[in-house]
Amino acid sequence: MQKEDVGLSIYFDRRMLRILLLGAISGFPWVIIGSALSLWLKDFELSRSTIGWAGLIFSVYAINFLWAPLIDRIKIPFLTDKIGHRKSWIISLQIIILFCLIFWSVLNPANNLEAIIFLGLLIAISSASQDITIDALRIEQIGANEKAAMAAGASIAVVGWWTGYKIGGMLTLFVADYLEKIGFSNYWQLTFIFICLIIFLFNVGLLFIPEDTSNDRQNAQKRDQDNFAAAGFSAWFISTIISPLTSFFKKNGVTISFLIIGFIFLFKIGEAFLGRMSIIFYDEMGFSKSDIAIYSKGLGWITTVTFTLLGGWFAIKSGVVRALFISGIAMAITNIMFSVMAWSDKSELLFAAAVLLDDLAAAFATVAFVTLISLLVDRTYTATQYALLASLGTAGRTLMASSSGSLVDWLQGDWGIFFIITALMVIPSLILLWFIRNKFNFS
Repeated sequence: MQKEDVGLSIYFDRRMLRILLLGAISGFPWVIIGSALSLWLKDFELSRSTIGWAGLIFSVYAINFLWAPLIDRIKIPFLTDKIGHRKSWIISLQIIILFCLIFWSVLNPANNLEAIIFLGLLIAISSASQDITIDALRIEQIGANEKAAMAAGASIAVVGWWTGYKIGGMLTLFVADYLEKIGFSNYWQLTFIFICLIIFLFNVGLLFIPEDTSNDRQNAQKRDQDNFAAAGFSAWFISTIISPLTSFFKKNGVTISFLIIGFIFLFKIGEAFLGRMSIIFYDEMGFSKSDIAIYSKGLGWITTVTFTLLGGWFAIKSGVVRALFISGIAMAITNIMFSVMAWSDKSELLFAAAVLLDDLAAAFATVAFVTLISLLVDRTYTATQYALLASLGTAGRTLMASSSGSLVDWLQGDWGIFFIITALMVIPSLILLWFIRNKFNFS
């Protein structure tokens, strides 16, 4: 990416407000299947290992590229013509999430664990599927040649995601804590009804986001399909499934493409191990749901928003590759703060400091990571290629991080050593990045 003389005023482009909302819609389901589900199961005294392995439902984010081509091509009857291809898919998938939450609101983990995990899986599938089209709609808000706007949009998307996750999580935990304190035994079930209201409001806002209704993308895909000697379904299958993959390797070369894939897979594994168990760690340290809401969600949101915006500006000024190196090292260092917290007595000051530094590093890392992927995609196959690259990163985070609870149990609850191990996990990705640092056509 070319370094551009761009100021922070780029964040005041009205397109950024739309991208902020899209990010929030994307981030909010992680409150449901991450924070809420984990604490709901913890309140029923399930083990750390069980809660960790329940996180395997996140693995669908690692394979959503498999059905991304279908979402890119198949239209939703009636809705596509009325509100647009991208928005029709988002709203349809949000409806599935709403129904799952309604079912959750009448279940008890002690008697219906399998059903709860199954519904959580449906929420994860719907969320992972909507991310395909949310990311495509977000990228398509910005012109293909607007490099600075793309970096700014990536940072705003991250701000939106963390807003959905942090503020949504803060509200959810406050509501659950309040309902528990006033005596409702089914406080989580009632909280899920509250979550339905937030999702409804998100969808109202979504309707105001403009969507390109031209046939340029469809025509480009049709031209690719017509280039194949095969006819009918075979040509459609090749152009829909195979072309997005081959175009990525043609653009970057086979060797560089595999190194990029390796970097994307490994970069945020340590952060994922920490994140998967963090809310359980806070609970075991003796912090209440309201404490977690204030420090991990509220304070974390302020930090994340501030440093994500600065991270986007830094990526524009210094180049995305340098930003990835710096943020990767910062993630490793800040993870060690949690070791300090684990080996100390309960301290709200240490809690606040650890969250602040961790969110600072994560914000810089995420915006640089999203910018990199956004710049790598071919606009003819925006949804499919972004889903493929993003899901590779998710694969490392979800598949491997599901063993995080078992790792803590194997360490006999030594959280300090656990967090040091998570700090070391970023090193392999930075080695790969070093080898490909000069191979991109952007800096």
